[in-house]
Amino acid sequence: MTLTARPGLDLSDLKAWLSTGRLNHVAGEWRSAASGATFPVVNPADFKEVLADFPASSPEDVQAAIEAASQAQRGWASTPAPQRGAVIARAIAMLRDQVELLAHVLSWECGKVIAEARIEVNRGINAMEYLNAEARRLHGQTIPSEQPGMFAYTTRRPVGVVALVTPWNFPFAIPAWKLVPALVAGNAVVLKPAEQTPLCAALIVRAFVEAGLGAGVLNLVHGDGQVGAALVEDPGVKAVSFTGSTAVGKRINQVAAGRLAKVQLELGGKNAAIVMADADVELAAREIAVAAWGSTGQRCTATSRVIVDRRVARPLVERLMAHAQAIKVGPGLDEDNTMGPLVNQEALEKVERYMGIARQEGATLAYGGHRMGGEYKKGYFFEPTLLTGVRPEHAVACEEVFGPVLAVIEVDSIDEALSVANEVDYGLSSAIFTRDIHQAFAYAERVATGLAHVNCATVFSEVHLPFGGMKDSGFGGREMGPSALDFYTETQTTYLKHG
Repeated sequence: MTLTARPGLDLSDLKAWLSTGRLNHVAGEWRSAASGATFPVVNPADFKEVLADFPASSPEDVQAAIEAASQAQRGWASTPAPQRGAVIARAIAMLRDQVELLAHVLSWECGKVIAEARIEVNRGINAMEYLNAEARRLHGQTIPSEQPGMFAYTTRRPVGVVALVTPWNFPFAIPAWKLVPALVAGNAVVLKPAEQTPLCAALIVRAFVEAGLGAGVLNLVHGDGQVGAALVEDPGVKAVSFTGSTAVGKRINQVAAGRLAKVQLELGGKNAAIVMADADVELAAREIAVAAWGSTGQRCTATSRVIVDRRVARPLVERLMAHAQAIKVGPGLDEDNTMGPLVNQEALEKVERYMGIARQEGATLAYGGHRMGGEYKKGYFFEPTLLTGVRPEHAVACEEVFGPVLAVIEVDSIDEALSVANEVDYGLSSAIFTRDIHQAFAYAERVATGLAHVNCATVFSEVHLPFGGMKDSGFGGREMGPSALDFYTETQTTYLKHG
């Protein structure tokens, strides 16, 4: 383990805990994998730096976690919701006291620059606080009956054991905003974070344990896709919330549907920013640059396509190039850097593969497009990239690259822009830049995305508003916002005859 402390940050407790290797949490105990097998978690900014060794769980570990959750389910569900919320609130307070540690851990394991890591941790905690308030708002309805002497009402009941399978690109925020509504609603949980970034999830679970959450209510198992598959296949799991690739999400839905388990899928995106001829080009370039190259393009809401009226294409491209040139690439823990590495070798090779396809299909490389060498060779660093001359049918215009790659497509009208924006399989987020209110409303009415933005970036969202996509970008209900608990509850209707 080679975690290096920054001035003022004490890592002694973290190092001692990680060195035990007992980082699965099952039935109230921290455990190693039953087999004793482990896997290394490495720093994507320096892949020779091993941050920690985590348990490589087996189906036996998964089964133990599900059984523990099943045994704890009834007691947790029967705990009054405000009391559940009180335990969760203590955990949230502990996490808020650890923001700087959590941000540094996130940067180590994910590669994000420290400024972005701090934003993610604070956003995740904000989401937890908002969602935990639902402990006092688990409302049902009283509904007039057509029968005399009959009182009818609805209540919300937990679904049972819930599996949460979370991705590597938001290793704190996504486990946070899945976990709290699941627990508030009265469900017991098995959490399986991405094997690339398990540290943040382990720290979240540790806070809940120290806050007094009962044994078995929250269980944590680490490992690869086989661990996730074992969770999805087990009949003891009544609902699965998954964030990740569309291909994996579709397989999860097929398996879970065979046993009528609930499924919530937050999947990929191919998000477009439309720039009309009347737009504030400087504003558009600034917002698009943040959304395209922030987090190294590794966000499901990242802008990967610019669909621009050809009358302003040249000035927009010039401004985008200026923003790309101003990006300082390097390790995330250097406060001066503004873009970190890709997460691993697989991600790096994927981006390189799409660059080769783009050249073959006739796109022009306006900026970047290469893996970074020299001092950057020890990490998975790739240049911020801008492609022009892209056509809607090109691979970089319709397939998810998931890297710092921005493709520019020129069009002649709002109708053509919306047609190009909507013709991909994905439908998560989009934006339009225009001063014309008529064009703004035409866009909002016709664009096929779950998130729509006017004169702001595709990555913008707020924790008290629903988040999710259409088409191949999402399934099974929205996360966050007023409807966040819908997935984690069942509605029971009660008829009480008193006349």
